[in-house]
Amino acid sequence: MRTVRAEWTKLRSLPSTGWLLLAAVVATVALGFAVTGSIDADHCRSECHEDLTRMSLMGVRLGQAAVAILAALAVTSEYATRTIRPTLTATPGRIRVLLSKLTVVTGLALAAGAAGMAGSLLAARAVLPGKGFTPANGYAYLSLADHLTLRAYAGSVLYLGLIALISAGLGFVLRDTGGTIAAILALLYGSPLIAMFITDAKWQHRIHRFSPMDAGLAIQSTRDFAATTHIGPWAGLGVLAAYAAAAVLAGAILFRLRDA
Repeated sequence: MRTVRAEWTKLRSLPSTGWLLLAAVVATVALGFAVTGSIDADHCRSECHEDLTRMSLMGVRLGQAAVAILAALAVTSEYATRTIRPTLTATPGRIRVLLSKLTVVTGLALAAGAAGMAGSLLAARAVLPGKGFTPANGYAYLSLADHLTLRAYAGSVLYLGLIALISAGLGFVLRDTGGTIAAILALLYGSPLIAMFITDAKWQHRIHRFSPMDAGLAIQSTRDFAATTHIGPWAGLGVLAAYAAAAVLAGAILFRLRDA
């Protein structure tokens, strides 16, 4: 616990930490509000499959960038300033240092995710009735009492926690801030862009199925799964968890073997 407190103190002292957490929450809520505010009931019946929960939580696609950058800085900033040496002098157990850093960044990502997803659902609940999505028209209000909405909410929070683990793991592998941020953003946003230029439907399906972002965010779908996702909700989150495990394992091995 002393190591965890030390890592929290270091991360809290970075000026960027508070701003990145705020950016993660605001970006998530703002994009979700923009998406739900741009639709109406008549349009949604034919175009969006009426998955209001998924659309209200879509802001995580933007907010995740701030979480990924925060996790990268939590690891690589010590290499940039060479304070990693005093850290390892004070705590020679490298795996303990790694686990403490992962605990802190994952906890912050989960906290930001919980706040951002809750804000997104509240914003959608406020704006959707004005767009015709009312009980009178056959649309229930968004509520965490609904088990599918609760699954989408909790899964989206877990998604951000896994993104933080991937980014931190890459930080231990690359030990460079710019390289780590470029790598995690390319991993998240690159494969969906590549799929847009693939004409073969089978390969498109495979790319989306194993893309960390597309697979992980399948957890947000609450209806018409075959039309909106390429993989099951929990299976998709499992794919993302495999990416996180691989990144953390690679980071742990290299952190244990390499010089600081």
